Order: sequence, then C-alpha cells, then structure tokens
Amino acid sequence: QVQLVESGGGRVQAGDSLRLSCTASGRTLSDLNMAWFREAPGKEREAIAASRWTDGATYYIDVVQDRFDISRDSTHTTLFLRMNDLTPDDTAVYYCATTERLISRTTWRLSERYASWGQGTQVTVSS
Repeated sequence: QVQLVESGGGRVQAGDSLRLSCTASGRTLSDLNMAWFREAPGKEREAIAASRWTDGATYYIDVVQDRFDISRDSTHTTLFLRMNDLTPDDTAVYYCATTERLISRTTWRLSERYASWGQGTQVTVSS
C-alpha cells in the first residue's frame, strides 16, 4: 500500500501563493487516481481537486477552479497542488489521497473512494 506525506503548508497573507507536495512511498503514483482534500475548522472534509491517471483529466471545485492547479511530477512519486491568490477561506488542513478505483466527474469528490491518505498539512491564510 502506498504511504503519503504532505508538505508545503504554512502561514501566508491573503493573495499569496503556496505549493503543496504529496510524496509517495511504497509504490509509484503512475497508475493511481489522486486527489486533494481539505478540512477547515468546524467543517467537513471536502475534495477540492483530483487527477485521473488514465487520461490526465483533472477536476476542481468551483471556488478553486481558477486559482489552484493539480499536477504530478515526471517520476510519478509526487503530487502537487499549486495554490494562487489565497484567501482566509482557504485556511484548512490539506490532505492528499489515492485510489485505484475509477473516478469521474460524478465520483471524484467522494472520500470513500480513496483508500490511502496522508497525515495532512496546515495552511493558514490571514487577511
């Protein structure tokens, strides 16, 4: 089973950018579908972006669509989330997750489809 470790979180000002990384060990990410989730204080964990390995399709929720970018490195060991123009509403613990199951436009946001999770990295955005 793949082990995942997130990094790159921190405290930033509104309008700043961050790049989160999710490094895998145990197996490569080349044939895994992957996603980023976040959990804000007092809120449920939500999916924000996903990457499908079969065709490179990516999915985003509306509030991050034009600001965040999910990508993989060429060695298939790291997943990234580039976050631009951050706002206080982006404050949360960010998690990466993987699944061997098919994801689609209607299923990528379902947390129960993902089998492996990292421990999370905190992102705090102040105004």
